[in-house]
Amino acid sequence: MTANDNTVNIKPRSARYHHGDLRAALIEEGLSQIAQLPAERVSLREIARQAGVSATAVYRHFPDKAALFGALCEAGDEKLSAAFRAAMDETEGGVEAFEAMGRAYVRFALANPSLFRLMMTNAPQAHVMDPDESMDGGAFAMLAETLRRLMPEDTPQDLRLTRRIQAWSVVHGLAMLMLDGQVPADEALISRIVCSSFL
Repeated sequence: MTANDNTVNIKPRSARYHHGDLRAALIEEGLSQIAQLPAERVSLREIARQAGVSATAVYRHFPDKAALFGALCEAGDEKLSAAFRAAMDETEGGVEAFEAMGRAYVRFALANPSLFRLMMTNAPQAHVMDPDESMDGGAFAMLAETLRRLMPEDTPQDLRLTRRIQAWSVVHGLAMLMLDGQVPADEALISRIVCSSFL
């Protein structure tokens, strides 16, 4: 550059984000980060760096880590719902679909350990105790609705509640035992444990 040259040498960014929905791009980066790290090590600044934007741009969408975590939990729920749908699509429905969803829950936890733990500790409380089963969408509502259809229409509400908690306890307990290394993360074991024997 000569003494009279007023140009500025700007290095091109290798950013993954170029235009469009920045919030979605930040969530994608957050999911990428939590796939490799425990939730407590997820960094808003690193997400901004990977997206090729300033930290200020991140804070306009997520004022703090809690806000980002909420969005990651929603994205995780969508992923779990998709896993449920895929598992159900491979069955004839009924009890077979219910058991397939349970296995999909455990597999999801094993494939996404940090995201799964985040979802279980940071997501809003599941409406498992709602007696009228009026849950707003989401993966848990799918599981509860599938279970509801398996029970006779005149099943008492307290028994429906018991069955919902039992079903969730089995799959969640198994997922946590496997994640914590208490039992082997074995596909054959998942198939043996996740069944509808309590119906």
